[in-house]
Amino acid sequence: GCSRGNSVERKIYIPLNRTAPCVRLLNATHQIGCQSSLSGDTGVIHVVEKEEDLEWALSKGPHPPYMILLDGNLFSREVLLQLKGTSRVSGLAVAVANPSPSQGFSPGLKCPNDGFGVYSEQYGPQFAHCNSTVWNPLGSGISYEEFDFPIFLLEDANETEVIKQCYRDHNVPRGGSGPEFPLCALQLQSHMHAVSSTQTCMRRSSLQSTFSINPEIVCDPLLDYNVWSTLHPINSSGILDPGKEVIVVASRIDSHSFFWNVAPGAEGAVGGFVALLATAQALHAAPGARELPRNVLFAFFQGETFDYIGSSRMVFDMEQEKFPLRLENIHSFLELSQVALRNDSVLWMHTDPVSRRNESVESQVQELLAALRDASAGSGLALREVGFSQGLPPSSFQRFLRARSIPGVVLADHRAEFRNRYFQSIYDTPENIGMRYPEGLSPEEALEYVTDTAKALAAVATALARALYGLAGGAAGAAAIQADPSTITRMLYGFLIQSNNSWFQSIIKPDLKGILGGVPQHYVAVSSPVNTTYLVQFVLANLTGAWVNLTKEECLNPEKSPAADSQLYEYSWVQGPLDPGSRSRSPGCVRSGARLSKALSPAFELRQWGSREYSTWTESRWKDIRARIFLVASRELEMLTLGLGISILLLSLLATHAVSARAHVLFSAPRDPRDPAR
Repeated sequence: GCSRGNSVERKIYIPLNRTAPCVRLLNATHQIGCQSSLSGDTGVIHVVEKEEDLEWALSKGPHPPYMILLDGNLFSREVLLQLKGTSRVSGLAVAVANPSPSQGFSPGLKCPNDGFGVYSEQYGPQFAHCNSTVWNPLGSGISYEEFDFPIFLLEDANETEVIKQCYRDHNVPRGGSGPEFPLCALQLQSHMHAVSSTQTCMRRSSLQSTFSINPEIVCDPLLDYNVWSTLHPINSSGILDPGKEVIVVASRIDSHSFFWNVAPGAEGAVGGFVALLATAQALHAAPGARELPRNVLFAFFQGETFDYIGSSRMVFDMEQEKFPLRLENIHSFLELSQVALRNDSVLWMHTDPVSRRNESVESQVQELLAALRDASAGSGLALREVGFSQGLPPSSFQRFLRARSIPGVVLADHRAEFRNRYFQSIYDTPENIGMRYPEGLSPEEALEYVTDTAKALAAVATALARALYGLAGGAAGAAAIQADPSTITRMLYGFLIQSNNSWFQSIIKPDLKGILGGVPQHYVAVSSPVNTTYLVQFVLANLTGAWVNLTKEECLNPEKSPAADSQLYEYSWVQGPLDPGSRSRSPGCVRSGARLSKALSPAFELRQWGSREYSTWTESRWKDIRARIFLVASRELEMLTLGLGISILLLSLLATHAVSARAHVLFSAPRDPRDPAR
């Protein structure tokens, strides 16, 4: 026959599927972030759309504890400190503000990566701790504080409306008195396993791994991979000759926000690394690029948000000769920082005033500045010096300066404080850097639509590529170098709006097509490589590599093919574009110099979990992340139901005992009168 079932849980709970929690991170000295109790925290929902609405939850409401549904425009340090100091609030759900808060919002620090750059009491103390310039004045620092209650982001406006409707139906006070039961409640579960600091959690994990068959790891280091490539191919397993000079040009590829894995980083990261990818393409296509006297290393650092994980690891590997270059090979260093919010087409050239006191470094820095200024002529971009004594902004270059006095320039769209009002926040989105599309475009049309932002970044990439060409020894021909706005607009669309697009599909390996999802996020995380790292690697390979005539087997095993050189190149079998008029693809083999190198802090290699020299950030593990709403009865009704249940249980036991005691009477067989034996 047929049967049908229905879950009781589904009748009681409405799950919220599109949420992002605040999770716990730890470093050498303390812990930050949020967590719930072991089984989750529950409270009656109270919607706060203006600051006055908080008073009900903090003092007047008769049914604490409350779960606050907070309008995104009110999510601030001041509000969080009010909630942190009361037992009447059990958790917080934050609705995304749309449009973004006009006053700006940055949960990061006012002085990002303080203490892990080049400036200290021994080196440029006047610039240490942002003494001369507060780079992120809007930074509230809440991402780096600890909260002992769960905080979740509601990413779906429809789910937010469901909660509000439940609140309106059940929780709104009527007639001047409190609402009547049943009330709408919210449960948030995000219990974290790690506590105290990285030293504590790594020691516990290490002991578990040593003595337990099934170790329970409580935290993991933040790690991933840097992406790098060179203009001239170099032997990845060897060490470059000391006499060969290399210009390093770099950018970061990660970002961060208050909520786990919600890190769009449009201005904070994507604008810079997209411009650098376009620079690499333009320079590789320049006439005579392979014959230039100096090589160029393109480096994309991962984990820079968390005290320069990627750059400090590359410096460490260079010092330990675990990287093809040594620090002595570096001729100069150029870095693209935040470059997508220029004012009047001006880009500022930041240098280190301390190292420039050395005459040799000063002359080389002047050479860099002159090359950049000359290269910007006719590109629609003006490159200017800051014009006053100021330390470097937060940048990967600082980690190289800690190890060696290297001439370098950091290019940024800000002269002093950041122009980015949403640094390290959920609102550092495509809209923040001015990406606009006409109404009614299909996804394929949007992929190819050249935005003004793409044109502006093309000017940056053009100027940088021309400057690198001259610095690498090129003479004539620099004026012909031009970055492609069409390629840049496709990269911006893929890294900021929709990674699952036709171009990205064509350039990745078939077994990695699962990484193409919705809106990309650029958090470094603990599982590696993350999607951003893979995509940057394959985009770099596509823009600077070449299709080669190798079979799939030869491409996957280049060391077995006499036509391949696996020491100089990486080989990737990619899906290829769709064939016109069909749904099949034309796969092929791409040869390039795009490689990965580990971006794990040296502190974990050295087991120095309390290091003040290297990043020590870890992420706590957790068992379950969950959010759901349901109706809750009054305490009196719950106790009455419990009492009735216990009473019925006792009556059932008594009745069972009575029946069992008289079972011989109640269930004995009657005598048969015709039976003489009875």
